[in-house]
Amino acid sequence: TDLPFAHHSHKGPKPLRKILVTSALPYANGPINIGHLVEYIQTDIWVRFQKLRGNRCIYLCADDTHGTAIMISAKKQGVTEEEFIAGTHEEHQRDFAGFDIEFDNYGSTNSDENRKLCGEIWTKIRAAGLVKEKEIEQLYDPEAGTFLADRFVQGTCPYCKTPGQNGDHCENPSCLKTFEPSELIDPKSTLSGATPELRKSLHLFIELEQLHEFLNEWTKSGPLQDEVANYLNGHFLHEPLRDWDISRPGPYFGFEIPDSPGNYWYVWFDAPIGYIASTQQWCDRNGEKLDDWWKSDDVEIHHFIGKDITYFHTLFWPAMLKSAGLSLPKKVRIHGFLTVGGRKMSKRDGTFVKASTCSKHLDPSAVRYYYAAKLGARLDDIDLNLQEFVDKVNSDLVGKVVNLASRSAKFVQQVGLSAEYPDDGGLFEQAAQAGDVIAQAYEDCDYAKAMRLILELADRANPFVEENAPWVLRKDESKQRQLQDVCTVALNLFRQIVIYLAPVLP
Repeated sequence: TDLPFAHHSHKGPKPLRKILVTSALPYANGPINIGHLVEYIQTDIWVRFQKLRGNRCIYLCADDTHGTAIMISAKKQGVTEEEFIAGTHEEHQRDFAGFDIEFDNYGSTNSDENRKLCGEIWTKIRAAGLVKEKEIEQLYDPEAGTFLADRFVQGTCPYCKTPGQNGDHCENPSCLKTFEPSELIDPKSTLSGATPELRKSLHLFIELEQLHEFLNEWTKSGPLQDEVANYLNGHFLHEPLRDWDISRPGPYFGFEIPDSPGNYWYVWFDAPIGYIASTQQWCDRNGEKLDDWWKSDDVEIHHFIGKDITYFHTLFWPAMLKSAGLSLPKKVRIHGFLTVGGRKMSKRDGTFVKASTCSKHLDPSAVRYYYAAKLGARLDDIDLNLQEFVDKVNSDLVGKVVNLASRSAKFVQQVGLSAEYPDDGGLFEQAAQAGDVIAQAYEDCDYAKAMRLILELADRANPFVEENAPWVLRKDESKQRQLQDVCTVALNLFRQIVIYLAPVLP
């Protein structure tokens, strides 16, 4: 019989979808933590669901490797930047594999493929007349002897007055404004603690305002959650868009801009192009053409990101793709943050936990299930409460799902399975009919709803076993056929449930 999730209709099989999926590129300056895992587990579940449906789906990611932070970390360790990011690359892949997160290609933004694609896309943006050059004043750390990247300046947000914000955007959920580091109130260098001073340097800008009309239409055409589209309209698109500073002066670890020696592409220019470069690596390995994935109306591109990088993926990135003649994402799927015990993750509180530490103490499958049971289709934060985690896994997975099989499977070893599927009062058919609703919940990234629907099936299946009590039947020689039937029903109901859970618990 067909698997529960297989496409089917009275008119025959539906045409398979061709889907390209990405998660945000993790920065190569540190390990993966339990907060990062929310996004990669969310994406991996969605990809596994699509593959289980029979769709052609590839999952691509890479390390984000450029910028001042990498230079400083490499210097502290006494290694080259290339050596530093190579070590992180191995560590990240190991952490992801530990939680059954499976990429079709995991690359690096410091690759030859990315350098080439950056050059090609830059040439098209230049040709479109979107680039201008101007001398600007930029914050400089007199003690560290370097211009400061946005993330190395902290101060008070000039809009909502929230302290402790990085130099490019505010992380206060009610603000999320972007700004220049020089606009921060009372800025400090995170490298030395010194008060930065303004110095002049030549920068290149992309004039986003030229694409205002396109971005206004695109953001409202369905790729974003309603609250994101409304937010962009209310905070950015209601007024002229600011020029996007796309370069940084050396010394800088990154790609030098070919037609502007001494200047380097800002990390937010080459990082999303890393999605395409990772696709290129996958194509080269599999005998495919890049244009068939990034210049095709037949392909759906889905980006999974956190709400903190909304601006870059919903304004800058579509503008770059449009200018370069590349496919635009069908969906940018944005999620909230992880809190622990109701509070923001914190090193001071001991809640900033590495993925590798987590996998040593908690079953990764249980973590995947707990996150899935919390994740809806909106931008709400999800909370990791350890007591709730224990209770939920024990109640749902152990008490309801595994219990359905464990109370039957041992008797099957003695009596075998029935030759034909017995009468179960419609339980199997009812669960089969639930497949389309469960599938839609997965499709919508409403995993919390999907888990509720699947556990409802377990709640209906378990009373069947309770009422028929195979542990009692096995003691009566005259009821071995009945025992066989009961166990056959129980294991088939269990099989349905675990197929529905397979994207979460591979």
